[in-house]
Amino acid sequence: MIRIVAKTELSRKRTTCMRIFAVTVALAAAAVIMLCMKLNPLKIYGQIIAGSLGSAYRFRETVNKAIPLTVLSLGIGIAFRMKFWNIGAEGQLFMGAFGASLVAFAFPNMPRPVLLICMMLSSFIFGGLWALVPAGLKIKFNASETLVTLMLNYVAQLWIGYLQYGPWRDPAANGFPKIAHFTQNAVLPKLFGIHVGWILTLTLAVIFSVVFRRTKFGYEIDVLGESEATAHYAGINVPRVLLVTVMLSGGLCGFAGMMQASAIENSLSEQLSGGMGFTAVITTWLAQLDPLLMVLVSFLFSMLIQGGNFLQSAMRIPSSMSQILEGIIIFFVLGSEFFIRYRFVIVKKPHQTATEAEK
Repeated sequence: MIRIVAKTELSRKRTTCMRIFAVTVALAAAAVIMLCMKLNPLKIYGQIIAGSLGSAYRFRETVNKAIPLTVLSLGIGIAFRMKFWNIGAEGQLFMGAFGASLVAFAFPNMPRPVLLICMMLSSFIFGGLWALVPAGLKIKFNASETLVTLMLNYVAQLWIGYLQYGPWRDPAANGFPKIAHFTQNAVLPKLFGIHVGWILTLTLAVIFSVVFRRTKFGYEIDVLGESEATAHYAGINVPRVLLVTVMLSGGLCGFAGMMQASAIENSLSEQLSGGMGFTAVITTWLAQLDPLLMVLVSFLFSMLIQGGNFLQSAMRIPSSMSQILEGIIIFFVLGSEFFIRYRFVIVKKPHQTATEAEK
């Protein structure tokens, strides 16, 4: 008989090696699938790298995708550490972009530094308030935050679609359903050819790494995530920590929306996200909720996305090939978590007694 037994906690070095091995096996499995499709896996992997890093322009595009993905991962990760399953980053991104757009359209001639700061604050508030809806329902009615945050994604996106096709439709667009562009004052400046969001993103990753490791607030989040009863026993104000953490989680996702609207789209659109809010759930989990690892994992996933787009144009291979690769990597990495935490043990059946043998 085979039983599943929990392992004693492995060292960080060993768990890292197991995850790297899982990614290696995933790449090998993906190569087998490519061979079955009569494709050269080495050539495809090479084209993905070339398509994401092969020129200054491609590298900038990869970083532009990694910036919001990292900030969304940071926002989701804060909630996940508390075992609040925020699947609503997509909707919070849209509402943050909406909040930033309100300020951009209301004060188009405000000095650029002041306007950008106001847009950031507005996006944080709108994204945070949107996340507080499921938090309030959880506290009051014990509603599932997973379902509520998931459903609010579609509400937020439909709201942006209503604005785009309705009251905010640009009359100068000759009937095309689009929202007018921001003034130059509302666009994030660039540094080394990439908008300054990359500096803000790296700063946020370092700050939250310190918060989780060195501060009382980070400790309270982790304790609440382990056990609500323990948090009460330790004297932690559970509703306060829950609301502040969720507000922070949604606010960061909203801030990602502001950067995407200001620096990339220069406007508000229902195609603003491109599904990044859902991809960020994956990168958050693969990074094991570590803020610094989120930077690396988000960049690697951005390479897959950008490289997949290049595959379609350079090799006439559907960009969904990169999505297949993403799925295989996720499958093997999540599978490795089982072997990190558990092991199989063969238990021999006890010998039959004489009475049982007679029967």
